[in-house]
Amino acid sequence: MKGGAASFPTIAEAGRLIAAKKLSPVELTRALLERIQTLDPHLNAFLLVTERQALAAARLAERAVASGRKSPLLGIPLAYKDIYETAGVRTTAHSRILAENVPTEDAETVRRLAAAGAVMLGKLATHEFAIGGPAFDLPWPPARNPWDPRRFTGGSSSGSGAAVSAGMALGALGSDTGGSIRLPAAYCGIAGLKPTPGLVSRRGVIPLAPSLDTAGPMAWTAQDCAILLDVLAAHDPDDPASVPGPAVSYARAIEAPVKGLRVGLLRRFYEHDVPASPEVLQMMARAAAVLRDLGARVEDASLPSVQEYNAVGRIIISSEAYALHEPTLRTRLSDYSRVFRVRVLAGALIRAADYIAAQRRRTDLINETRRVFERFDVLLSTPTAGSAPLLTEQRPDDGFSRPLLTTVANVAAIPSLVVCGGFTATGLPLGLEIMAPPWGDATVLRVGHQFERAAGLRGRRPDL
Repeated sequence: MKGGAASFPTIAEAGRLIAAKKLSPVELTRALLERIQTLDPHLNAFLLVTERQALAAARLAERAVASGRKSPLLGIPLAYKDIYETAGVRTTAHSRILAENVPTEDAETVRRLAAAGAVMLGKLATHEFAIGGPAFDLPWPPARNPWDPRRFTGGSSSGSGAAVSAGMALGALGSDTGGSIRLPAAYCGIAGLKPTPGLVSRRGVIPLAPSLDTAGPMAWTAQDCAILLDVLAAHDPDDPASVPGPAVSYARAIEAPVKGLRVGLLRRFYEHDVPASPEVLQMMARAAAVLRDLGARVEDASLPSVQEYNAVGRIIISSEAYALHEPTLRTRLSDYSRVFRVRVLAGALIRAADYIAAQRRRTDLINETRRVFERFDVLLSTPTAGSAPLLTEQRPDDGFSRPLLTTVANVAAIPSLVVCGGFTATGLPLGLEIMAPPWGDATVLRVGHQFERAAGLRGRRPDL
C-alpha cells in the first residue's frame, strides 16, 4: 500500500483478492488508516475518521470471508461525503450549523453498503451543505487536490474526490446537483457517476435542491463505480423520489463491447459555449479516436446551449436551497460561511413566476435532449474547460459567474459518468464526460470502462 500504482488495489482487484483469501480485510483497512494518518493532514479530505468502527467492521468481514460468504464489497473500505447520515456518527454537512448533529439512522445508501460488507473509514469533506464552495471560515478547512495540494479538488464532493485519488479510500459516496460528483472526478482524475434521478435512494442524504439532487458512487475506475452501483441501485419505498430501475447487473454489463455504438460529440459545448483549453481539445480528439478504434460510430451532435441549461439550473438550485435554509438563515446567518451566503441568499430575490418558468423551460430542455438520443446512444463532452485551478482562485460566486458544463445532465435528468480522459503537460488530470438517455447508466459505465481499458490511463497515480 505504500509503493507505486501497483500498490493501490481497485475495488474489483481487492474484492477478488479478499474472496480468494489472499488479502485480509483487516490488513487492508489498517493500511488505509495508516495512509490517512500520513497524508490527510496535507489534504484535509476527512472530517472524521471512524477507526474503531472500521476495524470492527473489517474483523466481521474477515470472519464472513472465512465462513464462505461472497460479496464484491465484502471488506472493502469506503468513505462517505458528510451529507450522508450515519447512525451514531457525526454528520455535519461541513457546516457550523450541524457541528453537533449525530443521526440515529443510516442513510439508505450507507445501510445498503454496510449490509454488503463494506467498511466505513469515515466522513469526508464537502462544500458547506453541498453548495458553499471552498471556505476558510468554517471549523474544518477545504480539501486539497492530491495531484497538487495547492489546487482545487472540484466540488462539492471535494473530500470524496481527494480521498479516492490519494488512495485513502477505495471508493466513496458523493452527491450531484449541478456537477458535484463529476467536477471532483475530473479534477482529481477518478471516475464518478451521476445516476438517473430516482435510481439511487436519497433518503438520509441532506438535501440541497430536491428537484435536481442525485446520489452516486465515486471510485478509481468505471468498473468500481459499476460494482458500487449494483448495491446502491434499488427501489426505496420510503423515498418518494425513488423509482424502480432496470433489472441489470452493472458490473457485468460493462464488459460488452462498444462496437457499433452511436456516439455524439458535443463539440459546440467545449469549443464555443464554454471554450476549453488546447489540452482539453486535444484530449477530446484523442478520446473520440479511441472510441472509433473500438468500433463506435462518432459523429457531431448538437443540443441547446450550455448557458440555457445553466440558467434553468441556477434558478432552481438558488430557489430551493434558499427555501430549505431560510429559517436558519434568519437566526444564524453569521454561522454560515461567506461563500455559502453569497451563493444562497440570492435565492430570496427569485420570484415564484421565475421559478415556475424555469421548471417549464426545464421540461422543454428534457424533451429536446431526449430527441437527440433518438440518433445517439451516448453523448460525449468534457466536464471542465481545463485542469484544476489554484484553490485560492475560487470565487464565492463560482458557478453563477460562469456556466458549468456538468449542469446539462442535471437539468436534462440523464445519467452522466466522468472518467479520466488524459493529463496536461504538467501532469494534472483532465475529465471526459459520457451521457446517456434516462436509465442508460449501464451504457455510460460500459463506455467509460471500455475507454479506460483502451486508453491505459489508470496506472498513473498522484505522486504523494
